[in-house]
Amino acid sequence: MTADADSSSPEESDCLEPVDFKNARELLALCEKNNCSISDIMYQREVCQSGLSGQEIRSRMRKAWKIMEESATVPITSPRKSIGGLIGGESKLLNLQLQAGKNICGNVVSRGIMHAMAVLEVNTSMGLIVAAPTAGSAGILPGVLLALKEEYGFSEEQILDAMFHAGAIGYLAMRNATIAGAVGGCQAEVGVASAMAASAAAELMGGTPSQCLSAGSTVLMNMLGLVCDPVGGLVEYPCQMRNASGVSNAFIAAELALAGVSQLIPFDEMLESMYTVGRALPRELRETAMGGCAVTPTGCQYAGCAGCGHQ
Repeated sequence: MTADADSSSPEESDCLEPVDFKNARELLALCEKNNCSISDIMYQREVCQSGLSGQEIRSRMRKAWKIMEESATVPITSPRKSIGGLIGGESKLLNLQLQAGKNICGNVVSRGIMHAMAVLEVNTSMGLIVAAPTAGSAGILPGVLLALKEEYGFSEEQILDAMFHAGAIGYLAMRNATIAGAVGGCQAEVGVASAMAASAAAELMGGTPSQCLSAGSTVLMNMLGLVCDPVGGLVEYPCQMRNASGVSNAFIAAELALAGVSQLIPFDEMLESMYTVGRALPRELRETAMGGCAVTPTGCQYAGCAGCGHQ
């Protein structure tokens, strides 16, 4: 299973050699052994483990991307108010600023933020989204990938490869740590989503597997300790804002890795650290709406949470 040997279209190839990996160290070893990318390994793993053909696996990923793409774009022109009433219309405002040339983050980051916030509008208005890896962090991966696609003209096939890559990072987080805010705080949701996006973006921009994992590790380090404190217990606020910040974190981490800035702590160790910190967080800061933003006077006012002590 080498890059040279697999000259057929990904949609035509089936299980060439059973592969699996328990951690990032094993994943990197497979990439080095087979002279291939993380997306190649994950694609082959999915084909072999599922028993489906390569074409079927590719088709399923394509469907997921189409859903992501739609949820990341529709609210930009057709704003959607959330069920809780806390968000809605933010992506349209960002688009207006972008079109007016008043954005200060540069087109790639500004587009990523806009698309990420659009996905949260869809999610909180009961629209169709792809949890990547959770509903509360669903805007980050499509935000990053769609921004890169729009800015650099990547093909859909290249984006699908990036999706497989992101899946590998999410798989490692689920297997060795957590992606649940109730278990590990928002660092486990937005943090992991941002690591998935950063690592995938690095590969999309020509990074090596080692650079990609370095980008993922940097994100987890930068977002370590992020609490989960939804106002009123709703996945609306500050979730949407944190998806935007997750996009920027992903781009920063990918930029550092691609420039050759080394990451001292390996991805596996950073993932374990995130999990340890998450379990150490008090339960008030793990999706219970009993701490952080949720119990500020204004947060309680909007949520109507009379028991939070700030009436």
